[in-house]
Amino acid sequence: MYMVWKKALAERRLLLGVLAGLSLMLAVCFMEAGELHAESTTDVENGPKILVLNYHKIDEAFHPLSVSPALFDEQMRFLKEQGYHTISPQDLQAALEGEDRLPSNPVLITFDDGYADNYANAYPILKQYDMKATIFVVAGFVGKSERYLTWEQLREMEQNGITIESHTMNHIPLEELTDEQIRTELRDSKQLLEEHLGHPIQYIAYPTGTYNLHIAALAKEAGYEAAYTIKYGNVDLGSNLYALERTPVFHTENTMQSFYERLRYRPLFEEFGWRKR
Repeated sequence: MYMVWKKALAERRLLLGVLAGLSLMLAVCFMEAGELHAESTTDVENGPKILVLNYHKIDEAFHPLSVSPALFDEQMRFLKEQGYHTISPQDLQAALEGEDRLPSNPVLITFDDGYADNYANAYPILKQYDMKATIFVVAGFVGKSERYLTWEQLREMEQNGITIESHTMNHIPLEELTDEQIRTELRDSKQLLEEHLGHPIQYIAYPTGTYNLHIAALAKEAGYEAAYTIKYGNVDLGSNLYALERTPVFHTENTMQSFYERLRYRPLFEEFGWRKR
């Protein structure tokens, strides 16, 4: 009797494994065909999945955070040809709060740190394809060396579809700081950017992407209306406004293949372990 029960249990486990594998294969097939379907009631309730891309440097450096100008051009052309429409952080917030609707296939393109190559290399390509983007700049680094953007460059880009927001004052991981130091990083960067750019700074990207719910509360206290992480995933109605997901774009052995896969399989990454919190 025991052996019969043991055999039945083994067969059941095998069947469950096969079914799980088939489910994954079907999901991949649907996405390869360009069709994205809700996998659960929660997916339906949380609405459309919104892509937020995260770049750093657009240059020829052999570094994980660097994407060459030629490949960045290819990626932007791909998005344009596939019918993606670029949006701003304000557009995204308004949609999440139910105040406005987004265009079809929305994508928010973001850059972290505020490197000079964002102006020299990325900006002309974005203008060529008539695309919006957002740069989260380290306020204390602006104009301090040739590696970083200047105030004049920031003001020019703002006149041509680029949104400038905060990446703190000194790019120190906030989890390493005291509450008062965190408040200073959040407040001083906001004030300095507002002073030089002449408009409210509403959004922040956490340096190195590290945060917790207490830091998120301090960002809200400092007057930010939303905050971005480097947590992999889609933004939807289930997202925390102060812990918004992004899809990072890195230099790899095959950067374009990696880019395609990140766009195509991001719902699977989230389904199999990358949960919202």
